[in-house]
Amino acid sequence: MTTVTAPGKAVLSGEYAVLEGAPAISAAVDRRARVTIAESPGAEHSITTPGYLEGTWLFRVNDDGDLEWQEPIPESTAFVLVEEIWKSFDAGNWPALAITVDTQEFCDAATGLKYGLGSSAAVAVALAAALQSFFSVELDIGSVAFDAHDRFQRGRGSGVDIATSLHGGLIEYQRGGDAARQLQWPMDLHYQFLWSGQVAATSAKLVKLGERRANNDSMQLLSGCAEAVVSAWLTGDCRQILDSFPAYIDALQQFSVDHDLGIFDAGHEGLVQLAADAGVVYKPCGAGGGDIGIVLTDNRDAMTAFCDQAAQQSFQILDIETGEQGVEVLD
Repeated sequence: MTTVTAPGKAVLSGEYAVLEGAPAISAAVDRRARVTIAESPGAEHSITTPGYLEGTWLFRVNDDGDLEWQEPIPESTAFVLVEEIWKSFDAGNWPALAITVDTQEFCDAATGLKYGLGSSAAVAVALAAALQSFFSVELDIGSVAFDAHDRFQRGRGSGVDIATSLHGGLIEYQRGGDAARQLQWPMDLHYQFLWSGQVAATSAKLVKLGERRANNDSMQLLSGCAEAVVSAWLTGDCRQILDSFPAYIDALQQFSVDHDLGIFDAGHEGLVQLAADAGVVYKPCGAGGGDIGIVLTDNRDAMTAFCDQAAQQSFQILDIETGEQGVEVLD
């Protein structure tokens, strides 16, 4: 049996701009996808997906390497990702496998809703690494996960979530770059993740963005501000980092309006203003329009007070830490 885990991610800056080559800062978080593979006693492969959908689905692999599901599968794109990863391997002579893909840590226990921490990318990395480890296949896991996830997203993603799951820690990432660069988190920069309680449809936002690329001015502004955040982060100076975010947030708000993306919906816009009044920084992470956000400050008491106010506006304070290591083979 082989078990592999890979972390989720939170994009701190550069969301959307990273699609056009601007740098993004992304943090691995301590919510992990867990993939377990063992030989199955049956004649067919099986996959179980706790945290996503309850149940077990059986499949065979035909002579062309395509998966043939033995019963109707749910109308869900997640199984497409499994197919894309599988087809990256020469699996013609593999024995029947029992696969478990566990993403329970990416969901709210009370509602079952996803936080928006990049579960599909974590699954892509963990599943690719698990298959490689189980069969001792010589393939570059990064390339397999990037390519399969890119096909899964129909070429609309940036790859920042895959890179974060692979490398772990805090990274600077540019689309098409050879490698992610590890960054350090300043000791006096405090943070807290909050959840809006609403799920954001990232894929739908990327489709809409692709349809509304006419306005390049706000993308250029957003890209420039994303570069400024990275430059500030590289100084290691907490005050410079915090001072770089308001302009970036303003640019992201304008970008959202120009492209009708609703990034600051689901209560995020109200928290941005509340944070400005409280002398802290708040922004949604990633696609926005729901999912998580982050508050940043060098004043822990101000952060606590802000979070108390955010909780009164139905945001949930999440027990999530950054700095998690990347993909890991456990056994």
